[in-house]
Amino acid sequence: MTSRRQFMAMAGATAAAPLITPWSSTALAQSGEPFKVGFIYLGPAKDGGWTEGHDRARQKMEANFGGKVKTTFVENVPESADAERVVERLVREGNKLIFSTSFGYMDPIIKVARNYPDTVFMNCASYKTAPNVGTYNMRLYDGAYLLGVVAGLMSKTGTIGFLASFPLPAVFLTVNGYTLGARSVNPKIKTKVVWVSSWYDPAKERQAAETLISQGADCLAQITDSPAALIAAQEKGVYAFGWDTDMQRHGPKAHLTAATTDWSIVYTDTAKQVMAGSWKTVQILGGAKDGWLQMSPLNPAIPAAAAKVYEEKKAALSSGKLLPFAGPVNDNTGAVKFAAGTTPADKELYSTNWFVEGIEGTPPK
Repeated sequence: MTSRRQFMAMAGATAAAPLITPWSSTALAQSGEPFKVGFIYLGPAKDGGWTEGHDRARQKMEANFGGKVKTTFVENVPESADAERVVERLVREGNKLIFSTSFGYMDPIIKVARNYPDTVFMNCASYKTAPNVGTYNMRLYDGAYLLGVVAGLMSKTGTIGFLASFPLPAVFLTVNGYTLGARSVNPKIKTKVVWVSSWYDPAKERQAAETLISQGADCLAQITDSPAALIAAQEKGVYAFGWDTDMQRHGPKAHLTAATTDWSIVYTDTAKQVMAGSWKTVQILGGAKDGWLQMSPLNPAIPAAAAKVYEEKKAALSSGKLLPFAGPVNDNTGAVKFAAGTTPADKELYSTNWFVEGIEGTPPK
């Protein structure tokens, strides 16, 4: 399922679409019933990574409404016709807002949405919309950049590693952001990449981590979902990072920090709009500047001077003063991709299929 989190261009809100007729706050009060919101997950709710991050956000969103909203979720839903059946079941159960948390649900959602015009659907990391379908996404490279900063400051070998899932724009952006962050504090850093060809496969992730460690990488990052790489790093005496959730409990000595997303922001805001009857078709792309990025506490082993550099970078990223892909940016063949003084638009970024300078190897097609 190589399509799961393929990031496409997110150009902001689409043209105004006809308003749906969801529950209004008045109707909600009159009915005496909580507003129902459904979620579908590709993996297990406690996968330790991507899906667990969404599930925690679901719970936080529900708590924000103090009993006025009731959520439900279905986990381990394949990106296939099975998704259609699950979504239809959630609609029949009275859910007026449904979040699907993987790109591969895009076409099933679009198909089902045609039959339920009074239900709002939001699909994560996709690009197709409809009068009652919107999209939401995160600039994952923001968090990856900060992980890279820490890796560049902490690496003793000058080689860092990255576990990549599939050769998709989001993945290239993430490993590129990680490398740019590292080289911003140590221009001699080299990044080695191992492709896992899976989003969630602990055995393959562990094997990839061990391969990177054997090649001299002493700080590991990932865009895969399990804590297997962190566990391997702990056992081998090197460093690693959490991804999507704080994975510190799986390797407290190895865990330097984690980049996570507070999806509850978009979940809460969307539910408010649907309940009020004001929701319109949107394409939302959030990042550090929007408060979506949440970095976990730094490992106490990080020296104070290094922590100070990291905090300065984090503040600059959150304020919008630091843009990870602001030029000059070259690929690893030396070709200029973004010229000095320029900043690429989202559309240009989300067509990335190349490695930045400092990453070893040829990017797969």
